[in-house]
Amino acid sequence: QVQLVESGGGLVQAGGSLRLSCAASGTIFSINTMGWYRQAPGKQRELVAAITSGGNTDYADSVKGRCTISRDNAENTVYLQMNSLKPEDTAVYYCNADVRLRRFGSAYRYWGQGTQVTVSS
Repeated sequence: QVQLVESGGGLVQAGGSLRLSCAASGTIFSINTMGWYRQAPGKQRELVAAITSGGNTDYADSVKGRCTISRDNAENTVYLQMNSLKPEDTAVYYCNADVRLRRFGSAYRYWGQGTQVTVSS
């Protein structure tokens, strides 16, 4: 019913920048919080950044000052601008969205398929 498609990952040198995008499509009445998580090999998935429909943001301490999350509510799209990338930022990045399918329905969390970000030293 709902699909999230990420794009923008890739290989970048340390100190470089990447911009990730995630577009939600399908039967969507509204989207509450949208966010980005990442998972490095052998590690648990962790929150990178999140943004509410009203624009309130939250960031992991490890990316504060280097990453900016934003969203286009009209396009159901969330972005993650990542600057000053470090090798430790290497991970698969997943977006998620808390989606309401109906006006008075509950919100359900959907996930994208993930996009690889690799930062070389």
